[in-house]
Amino acid sequence: MNLTQTDTSLFNRLRFVLVETSHPGNVGAAARALKTMGFSQLYLVRPRFADVLKHPEAIAFASGAQDILDNARIVDTVEEALIGCDLVAAVSARLREFSPPLITPRELANQAAGNLVNAALVFGSERYGLPNEVVMNCQWLIHIPANPEYSSLNLAQAVQLLAYEGRMAAGQNPISDAEKNVQIGFRGQLATSDMLDGMYAHLEQALIKIDFLHPDQPKKLMPRLKRLFSRTQLETEEVNILRGIAKKIMDMPSK
Repeated sequence: MNLTQTDTSLFNRLRFVLVETSHPGNVGAAARALKTMGFSQLYLVRPRFADVLKHPEAIAFASGAQDILDNARIVDTVEEALIGCDLVAAVSARLREFSPPLITPRELANQAAGNLVNAALVFGSERYGLPNEVVMNCQWLIHIPANPEYSSLNLAQAVQLLAYEGRMAAGQNPISDAEKNVQIGFRGQLATSDMLDGMYAHLEQALIKIDFLHPDQPKKLMPRLKRLFSRTQLETEEVNILRGIAKKIMDMPSK
């Protein structure tokens, strides 16, 4: 299926298909997972509860992703959920003797992002996974690498993982301008080269005063200290702290 330029974003081309889900909470949590990663297409095939999209548990676990639930589609067959899709991958924790080729979540996401077609990820029920006939009709089988001694992922967790890989594959830097402007934690002003040069000179004088640095045999102490501090991306206030320590040392009476 050929797409127009306005459809080419992976966020508009990738749908998540949940087959025979048992727990409404997982449907809500999956909706939340999609919204946090920027996706919106959620299809449910024969869910256990016909009213799952209005179920209190689904709404509670969606936690603000009500619009994803409101726009989700419930269909009777997997084939109906996949109408219009040219790239389809099954997600399963259980490997099959006869199955499509294996592919990692990241490889599949990159392929979906690179090919301008509609794609779908098909997830099985919490209790039984995907039937063999569904897996056989997919082009790829995604097996999430996990602890071999306990490889079972919750359905919503698996959706979150695949949605994350899809988001990362959607662009080299999928962080929006608005997100870039949000400061997480304190960020100070980076020190200028002049500030750093002054600090190094001040620190060198202090180290000489306490006999930690011999001015006639400096060896490589100062270059190593400069290399150390250059890795830390010193901020103005941090330079001031270090210069304050150096000043305190310089003000100490000589022995």
